[in-house]
Amino acid sequence: MDVISFRTPGLGDQTYLLTHDGRGVLVDPQRDIGRFLDAAAERDVELRFVLETHLHNDYVSGAEQAALRTGAELVLPAAAAPAYRHTPAFHLEDLDGGGGLTLRPVHTPGHTPEHTSYLVLIDGEPVALFSGGSLLVASAGRPDLLGPERARSLARLQHRSLRRLAALPPGLALYPTHGEGSFCTATGAGRLTSTIGTELRDNPLLAVDDPEQFADTLLAAAMPIPAFYRHLGPANTLGVPPMPPVVVPDLDEPIGQAVDLRPRHVQARGMLPGSYGIELDDDFGSWTGWLVPRGEPITLVAEPGQDVTEAVTQLAQIGVDTVQGVVRDLGEAATQTYRLTDLPAFVELFRTGAQLLDVRMPGEREQLRLAGAVERFLPDLFTQGVPAELDPERPVLVACASGRRAAIAAGLLAREGYRPIVLTGAGVPDVAAALDQRN
Repeated sequence: MDVISFRTPGLGDQTYLLTHDGRGVLVDPQRDIGRFLDAAAERDVELRFVLETHLHNDYVSGAEQAALRTGAELVLPAAAAPAYRHTPAFHLEDLDGGGGLTLRPVHTPGHTPEHTSYLVLIDGEPVALFSGGSLLVASAGRPDLLGPERARSLARLQHRSLRRLAALPPGLALYPTHGEGSFCTATGAGRLTSTIGTELRDNPLLAVDDPEQFADTLLAAAMPIPAFYRHLGPANTLGVPPMPPVVVPDLDEPIGQAVDLRPRHVQARGMLPGSYGIELDDDFGSWTGWLVPRGEPITLVAEPGQDVTEAVTQLAQIGVDTVQGVVRDLGEAATQTYRLTDLPAFVELFRTGAQLLDVRMPGEREQLRLAGAVERFLPDLFTQGVPAELDPERPVLVACASGRRAAIAAGLLAREGYRPIVLTGAGVPDVAAALDQRN
């Protein structure tokens, strides 16, 4: 048996391809299924099953399309009841893959009500567990994505589910779908894979015996929920069309909303007025899906020769199929600007009384605050507007943890008539440390 992992870092998720004796099992595939099917073909593996652990909230599933393309058997938790043909997975009702391969569904509600993990047995011996959003490395799947009304009930269910999985053999390999960087984790997840024994030793949530205390722990410091999440559970229930083309045409001018994916030092010199500045990185799709109103036509703004297929792919992974094309020559229209600065200059400006906007997450601010800073999480800046405490007649220092979110915020501030100065290559903790050194 072999397990191949496919990491999608911007979403903090993993898809798995299990191979055994020429047979393959694909687990929690994202929408861009070509990379998984190519890997199966390279290994001369016949895809026998496509498994879903739950109805995903953070990405569009490729499971149905992968099964249709290959003839594999599509398996979803019985309680998911999607609107397309599938095999329902019932608790402890084995699925025979042939050649000694058996899949045993284990109902593990908590992250979602229908959530099901899959225990893999070879010749009757348990060898691997695909735990989806249930037991994670040093964490567990968060229970509040379906709304605060159900969060505590789901948290109590997650307590029972984690203990159900923790009772499996300690040497069993653990392969969760959600991991580091995912907004589906209740607490910060660590490594990507583990074993049951390692989690028994190191996972702090498995040390919490009382279900109510466990629920308190999971719900105490919940991370924000990206705005696009609310669209993906329903989409995955109804069925998702194949990937759109990832090659888009060049345009002379934007159609709909312009999203500028050029590097921030290029954006700072000039952007289209009203555009979103989200430089291309692993989380480009997440930030675009979070900030740009759903369903709007999107035109990408890129440098000459810059490949935009990664940007289109990331957007398609979260169901944003409205990219119209790409503009590469802004001409004299790029009149929206902001400044970038380094840590010493930024600290000096702040120390001498400049106003500062901190756009980090609430949880980050709880760990460290800058006295005198105005605080507003980046997505709230777009939905609630610029804080009234900021004076548009004075420059606005903007900081986060590295400069990425601050640069996105700078585009909005510039659009609203402010003069942003972005700390790049450093963040609020570095500012705090530099101020302490000066005192």
